[in-house]
Amino acid sequence: MIALLIAGGFSLLYSLLLTPLFVRGFNRLKWGQPIRVDGPKNHEVKRGTPTMGGLIFLSGSVLAYFVGKFVMGETPTPSALLVILMAVGAGLVGFLDDFMKARQQNSAGLNGWAKIVGQVAIAVAFALLGIQFANDAGVTPVSTHISAFRDLSIDFMVLGPIVGITLFIIWIMVIVTSTTNAVNVTDGLDGLATGAAIFAFGAYLVIGFWQAAQSCFATAYEAGCYEVRDPMDLAVIAAAFLGGLAGFLWWNTNPAQVFMGDTGSMAIGGAIAALAILTKTELLLLLIGGLFIIEAGSVITQRIYFKLTKGRRIFLMSPIHHHFELKGWAEVTVVVRFWMIAGLFVVVGVGAFYAEWLLQQ
Repeated sequence: MIALLIAGGFSLLYSLLLTPLFVRGFNRLKWGQPIRVDGPKNHEVKRGTPTMGGLIFLSGSVLAYFVGKFVMGETPTPSALLVILMAVGAGLVGFLDDFMKARQQNSAGLNGWAKIVGQVAIAVAFALLGIQFANDAGVTPVSTHISAFRDLSIDFMVLGPIVGITLFIIWIMVIVTSTTNAVNVTDGLDGLATGAAIFAFGAYLVIGFWQAAQSCFATAYEAGCYEVRDPMDLAVIAAAFLGGLAGFLWWNTNPAQVFMGDTGSMAIGGAIAALAILTKTELLLLLIGGLFIIEAGSVITQRIYFKLTKGRRIFLMSPIHHHFELKGWAEVTVVVRFWMIAGLFVVVGVGAFYAEWLLQQ
């Protein structure tokens, strides 16, 4: 519990106090944000705003986790290290994209398939490492079952080791790439993805804390207990990201003095995907990440409809937050209302998680 508070507080102060120093460094390196030419015209004023701000809260969150563990004299756990692996790996893919954009001063960066290849590589490493490191009860950080509020009866391994492992890895790849790209497309307005991600990490903080309190290994397998490895440490790393993003939001809210870039959005997506997998709440992510799904869904729907109708559009522009901008909503209005939607999804998701536990009693 104390490690959780230390991690959250340290990462909050790290992002809040050090962001101006990072921004000065980004300006010296000329890491300015290029603006897509087909975007809303009022975004032109944002051209040149320092980007790659994801480096700030990502480094702060990772450091905060280790500080919390060190102060408490505790050893880092495999589960939390897997979250860090996923976040840093996905963030590295995003950094390469951001660096190419800043260097070439256009919004192209890495092509879509290059990003997918990088995300898939990280997902495969995560999946294979996740089924190692069993605890004394034989529970590994990652389960080969599909999960909702806990593991379901669907286990890929019933199909045999080769087919089972293959399908299991594909499942992890789908979760990781979907979540990472959904957060990425949401990051289009000042503070939008940051605020929405704070809600999501708050959900996993609560879930991890509750799973630790109701752990099968601590309650002698009472009704409704959770067979999750290192749940309290998952709450600690979630708190670290929450604090880091809260401090970053001070500087990222409209008018943003720094953007998170793909470095930040992909790191966030990777961390959220990892937390969903490790807390065995994979399908619950549909609610906890509801806003991200709406944003990504608007892009997919727009593209499919555009191709089927040979040029017609459902939205004035996708992702959907740009649609409302072009309808005349102020940027701050869009962001705050979308935060409310994100918060509502999270409340419903956490409520459903708790309701499922009550039904087990």
